[in-house]
Amino acid sequence: MDVREIRKMFPILDQEVNGHPLVYLDSSATSQKPVQVIEKLDDYYRRYNSNVHRGVHTLGTLATEGYEGAREKVRAFINAKSTEEIVFTRGATAALNLVASSYARDNLSEGDEIVITQMEHHSNIIPWQQAAKATGATLKYIPMQEDGSISLEDVRETVTDNTKIVAVIQVSNVLGTINPVKEITSIAHEKGAVSVIDGAQSIPHMKVDVQDIDCDFLAFSGHKMCGPTGIGVLYGKKQWLNNMEPVEFGGEMIDFVDWQESTWKELPWKFEGGTPIIGGAIGLAAAIDFLNEIGLDNIEEHETKLVNYAIERLQNEVKGLQIYGPKKRAGIVTFNVDNVHPHDLATVLDSEGIAVRAGHHCAQPLMRWLKATATARASFYLYNTEEDVDALVKGLIKTKEYFGDVFA
Repeated sequence: MDVREIRKMFPILDQEVNGHPLVYLDSSATSQKPVQVIEKLDDYYRRYNSNVHRGVHTLGTLATEGYEGAREKVRAFINAKSTEEIVFTRGATAALNLVASSYARDNLSEGDEIVITQMEHHSNIIPWQQAAKATGATLKYIPMQEDGSISLEDVRETVTDNTKIVAVIQVSNVLGTINPVKEITSIAHEKGAVSVIDGAQSIPHMKVDVQDIDCDFLAFSGHKMCGPTGIGVLYGKKQWLNNMEPVEFGGEMIDFVDWQESTWKELPWKFEGGTPIIGGAIGLAAAIDFLNEIGLDNIEEHETKLVNYAIERLQNEVKGLQIYGPKKRAGIVTFNVDNVHPHDLATVLDSEGIAVRAGHHCAQPLMRWLKATATARASFYLYNTEEDVDALVKGLIKTKEYFGDVFA
């Protein structure tokens, strides 16, 4: 994997920010886009922009082929059984909300349980809170170990015969924790519960096989995997999707409309009301082609080396720095520096051309567990290098010196 050559495919990385070469360390929030994706989107809007499915003219046929071809590429990418199990959404958040608003509300009742972890993103907390309120179900949390991991023993103790849904993040967007979702799914199934996986932080960085995991639902976003914003995917086993009701109604998702009653199209289109996200799906297909060409195993290996290098340098060279999360992790380093607020830290780093994320990272309950109001986060992807890590370390040392002088 030649990272130097890969970087040349990302036009945005070839620039200066505040007089310094851009060091982009915020891919967990959104990844940058390679020229292959940019050109594919440009080609769609320049050459065959049209609505899909309904038209019989040439542009409509080309757009439909591009849109449905993207569905097949997603299916193969996650190894789903059928394209009927691939629903395009606005993103991972919309996908999780679809499960909570349709499946959960129709299948839960008072006394039932929804089980999630303490490290979830808000998008995998709030929909279940609302589903619990609407149905009388109880929302329970799998506790975390001291290092920010979870144990299967705790999963078994938390999931009971009353549990109907187990929804977990595969990779924590804060801690980098890689959760054993296959084993968690097995425990859920033993108790008759369905498993829902938030794959927003895993799908871009490692191979994910939904048949191997045996999960019932999986959600992810295109924009974190080199694709466009505004496109995401809900994978669902056909047996569940068939019995779920749509949550958005209107054109495109209907079969027959009468004065008082209507019927829906077959899977997956009954969940895709209105003009679908055509350009986004076509761009996502291009991103999948790009990632497949590089290889998910190569990407994961590169990020593992990079995050280990980053942790070693940060721990050895930046005094007063606390890193959160387990030793084995995905390409995410979340930290705080003594006496420097994360937002101040990120502002100084930005003046050096270094982009990191600061705040609660849409995980306020987890911040309270960490006893931190906010943290800074550096996240790595296939285009990052050891030189990016070196720049981060240098920037943090400079930040500490700056605030040391200010408060001296």
